[in-house]
Amino acid sequence: MASFDQKQAMAKRCSHGAKAAVLATIATAIPTVASARMVPWAKAHLNHTAQALIVSTVAGAAYFIVADKTNLKTARINSFNDTQN
Repeated sequence: MASFDQKQAMAKRCSHGAKAAVLATIATAIPTVASARMVPWAKAHLNHTAQALIVSTVAGAAYFIVADKTNLKTARINSFNDTQN
Protein backbone atom coordinates (compact mmCIF):
# COMPACT_ATOMS: atom_id res chain seq x y z
CA MET A 1 0.00 0.00 0.00
CA ALA A 2 1.32 3.41 -0.93
CA SER A 3 2.21 5.83 1.82
CA PHE A 4 0.51 9.17 2.27
CA ASP A 5 3.55 11.02 0.85
CA GLN A 6 3.50 8.89 -2.30
CA LYS A 7 -0.22 9.50 -2.77
CA GLN A 8 0.26 13.23 -2.27
CA ALA A 9 3.11 13.33 -4.81
CA MET A 10 0.95 11.46 -7.33
CA ALA A 11 -1.90 13.91 -6.77
CA LYS A 12 0.42 16.87 -7.39
CA ARG A 13 1.66 15.33 -10.65
CA CYS A 14 -1.92 14.73 -11.77
CA SER A 15 -2.94 18.28 -10.94
CA HIS A 16 -0.23 19.64 -13.25
CA GLY A 17 -1.83 17.74 -16.13
CA ALA A 18 -5.26 19.04 -15.24
CA LYS A 19 -3.97 22.61 -15.08
CA ALA A 20 -2.35 22.24 -18.50
CA ALA A 21 -5.58 20.85 -19.94
CA VAL A 22 -7.63 23.73 -18.53
CA LEU A 23 -5.17 26.28 -19.91
CA ALA A 24 -5.32 24.64 -23.33
CA THR A 25 -9.11 24.79 -23.20
CA ILE A 26 -9.08 28.50 -22.44
CA ALA A 27 -6.37 29.19 -25.00
CA THR A 28 -8.44 27.58 -27.77
CA ALA A 29 -11.84 28.90 -26.66
CA ILE A 30 -10.92 32.59 -26.79
CA PRO A 31 -9.80 32.73 -30.45
CA THR A 32 -12.65 30.43 -31.46
CA VAL A 33 -15.20 32.75 -29.85
CA ALA A 34 -13.55 35.74 -31.49
CA SER A 35 -13.58 34.14 -34.93
CA ALA A 36 -17.19 32.98 -34.58
CA ARG A 37 -18.23 36.54 -33.69
CA MET A 38 -16.04 38.46 -36.16
CA VAL A 39 -15.95 36.38 -39.35
CA PRO A 40 -18.70 37.84 -41.55
CA TRP A 41 -19.91 34.49 -42.91
CA ALA A 42 -20.14 32.92 -39.44
CA LYS A 43 -21.83 36.00 -38.05
CA ALA A 44 -24.43 35.94 -40.83
CA HIS A 45 -25.13 32.21 -41.01
CA LEU A 46 -24.62 30.83 -37.48
CA ASN A 47 -26.93 31.61 -34.60
CA HIS A 48 -25.70 31.82 -31.02
CA THR A 49 -26.40 28.14 -30.35
CA ALA A 50 -24.28 27.04 -33.30
CA GLN A 51 -21.47 29.34 -32.24
CA ALA A 52 -21.61 27.95 -28.71
CA LEU A 53 -21.53 24.38 -30.01
CA ILE A 54 -18.48 25.13 -32.13
CA VAL A 55 -16.66 26.75 -29.22
CA SER A 56 -17.52 23.96 -26.78
CA THR A 57 -16.46 21.27 -29.26
CA VAL A 58 -13.09 22.89 -29.91
CA ALA A 59 -12.49 23.58 -26.21
CA GLY A 60 -13.49 20.04 -25.24
CA ALA A 61 -11.23 18.54 -27.87
CA ALA A 62 -8.31 20.63 -26.67
CA TYR A 63 -8.93 19.56 -23.08
CA PHE A 64 -8.98 15.86 -23.89
CA ILE A 65 -5.99 16.01 -26.24
CA VAL A 66 -3.81 17.70 -23.62
CA ALA A 67 -5.08 15.41 -20.85
CA ASP A 68 -4.37 12.34 -22.98
CA LYS A 69 -0.86 13.52 -23.86
CA THR A 70 -0.16 14.21 -20.19
CA ASN A 71 -1.38 10.76 -19.19
CA LEU A 72 0.74 9.11 -21.87
CA LYS A 73 3.79 11.09 -20.77
CA THR A 74 3.28 10.07 -17.14
CA ALA A 75 2.75 6.42 -18.12
CA ARG A 76 5.91 6.47 -20.22
CA ILE A 77 7.94 7.92 -17.35
CA ASN A 78 6.50 5.41 -14.89
CA SER A 79 7.15 2.46 -17.20
CA PHE A 80 10.82 3.45 -17.57
CA ASN A 81 11.13 3.86 -13.81
CA ASP A 82 9.66 0.39 -13.25
CA THR A 83 12.17 -1.28 -15.57
CA GLN A 84 15.16 0.35 -13.90
CA ASN A 85 14.24 -0.97 -10.43
